[in-house]
Amino acid sequence: LFFFSVFNRKTGEPPLINGWIPYLGKALIFRKDAFKFLLDQQKKLGDIFTVHIAGRYITFIMDPFQYVYVIRNSKQLEFHEFADKMASKTFDYPALSKGKFPDLKENLHRIYQYLQGKPLDIISDHMMKNLQDVFEWKCSQATDWETEKMYKFCCSVMFEASFVTLYGRVPAADGHKVISEIRDKFIKFDASFPYLAANIPIELLGATKKVRKELIHHFLLQNMTKWLGGSKVVQARQDIFEKYELLGDYDKAAHHFAFLWASVGNTIPATFWAMYYLLRHPEALAAVRDEIDHLLQSTGQKRGPTYNIHLTREQLDNLVYLESALNESLRMCSSSMNIRISQEDFVLKLEGNQEVGLRKGDWIALYPQILHMDPEVYEDPKEYKFDRYIENGKKKTTFYKAGRKLKYFLMPFGSGISMCPGRFLAMNEMKMFLFILLAHFDVELVENKAVRLDNSRMGLGILLPDVDIAFRYKLRS
Repeated sequence: LFFFSVFNRKTGEPPLINGWIPYLGKALIFRKDAFKFLLDQQKKLGDIFTVHIAGRYITFIMDPFQYVYVIRNSKQLEFHEFADKMASKTFDYPALSKGKFPDLKENLHRIYQYLQGKPLDIISDHMMKNLQDVFEWKCSQATDWETEKMYKFCCSVMFEASFVTLYGRVPAADGHKVISEIRDKFIKFDASFPYLAANIPIELLGATKKVRKELIHHFLLQNMTKWLGGSKVVQARQDIFEKYELLGDYDKAAHHFAFLWASVGNTIPATFWAMYYLLRHPEALAAVRDEIDHLLQSTGQKRGPTYNIHLTREQLDNLVYLESALNESLRMCSSSMNIRISQEDFVLKLEGNQEVGLRKGDWIALYPQILHMDPEVYEDPKEYKFDRYIENGKKKTTFYKAGRKLKYFLMPFGSGISMCPGRFLAMNEMKMFLFILLAHFDVELVENKAVRLDNSRMGLGILLPDVDIAFRYKLRS
């Protein structure tokens, strides 16, 4: 019962799918299964169409060969203002784009240099050490099989190791307990994240407002100064916030909380999927473990929770089976919508003399999950193939559609100006988690149930599992 509205369309504007419910448009159908909805529209209308979703007009560009033209037009198609508005509402700090905080956005952006190059090596080394500490604290007694829920396990290990790496150690005797209390609140807040991102007032979301406030309070300066050995990236952010008198203590704390969410909100579910798929596929598990054992042998490092493993960036990068398996799980579980907002009325010129008429305020969206699941690009896209990104023993970076090489073929971290600045650290963290797990432990699934993607975060990053699943582990003999 919907119709294609053609009212007031100007020449050059794509076909509009309006829906019949005022304001909502196609929001409900889109939310239920964006992937299926977009594929259906593509079959009917071709590679470019506009959908009315909750008061917004979003033009989808479905052809991956056209992505480059959207990404390249960063002057007319802006991202930061939209991201800033959404983040300030979600995490409760004043929007940066309001003239009150000159250059704050640029200064914060500059800090991301601490997540690249040499500084990345330093923070990765700390993460490796902290991961090993958490594993040892949690698992070193597992001489016999221990059973746990997998998502809960990944969440517990990754959250604590990331927290200590970024913000420092909580010196209290019960440091683990303090961090796990923060983690439990974080999980509660995170469950409401899709609703906040969809602009639903926090007052309608039960205890979320109270939980958010409590989380932000953990990051007040008087609490953070007690934590020992935090990272340079967080210290640099603190130094910048101190220069802005109009930024209150609560606002600064809210920024720190937002940075924590950005650091673990997607990494935790991505780690879960990487581990889950490896355990579901014995040949993948064997190949990755073999590669890990080989590296330890060749570098003369011993395994076992009492030995500290050290990996250089080069060694991590050379683990081609580990990286391919991780990329394959990212291909299957990521669902981020890359959004740009038109800053003026203008005509977007695309390949093949195609043009798209855009109005000021229109949204343009790329939906890479369609690309990730395209059988022309990835044979049997619903199947997990751990070595999909390997060719002749080396990393495979050439993928084709219709006989043409694709510039973009795997996009779990966004694109262009909206690309996640922490992506290199995130990849390292997930590789290190899997490395330690497989070097030290025998792991296997206990339950034989299928875990599916929970679609409630479609368009927002890594999808969560719809259920948790039990696995067991013990120290390798």
